[in-house]
Amino acid sequence: MSRHRIFTTSVASVYPHYVQKAERNGRTKAEVDRIICWLTGFGEEELEQQLRQGTDFETFFAKAPALHPNTALIKGVVCGVRVEEVEDPLMRKIRWLDKLIDELARGRAMEKILRS
Repeated sequence: MSRHRIFTTSVASVYPHYVQKAERNGRTKAEVDRIICWLTGFGEEELEQQLRQGTDFETFFAKAPALHPNTALIKGVVCGVRVEEVEDPLMRKIRWLDKLIDELARGRAMEKILRS
């Protein structure tokens, strides 16, 4: 089975789209960063470093210090795909991130997005 091309896509190339989506809906870059850091365990400086280095999604999630323990609570549909049913572990992590950014853009409260 061939690997999905998103795995080798740099996070930095997708990141501006996350920020743009959030800002179009009255949210901020800081909120996007907070979500990514919450999900991956990266600090803000580490996140910036990963973006500067052009790290691909596969390496980004492999280097993530620790996925948040509440990731199992991320449920729903992104791009017509139910995130909890995604079998490939890396694709599931990418879909979790997409889902969290979608929730931000739709105006959901940060406490709920972060499953607090």
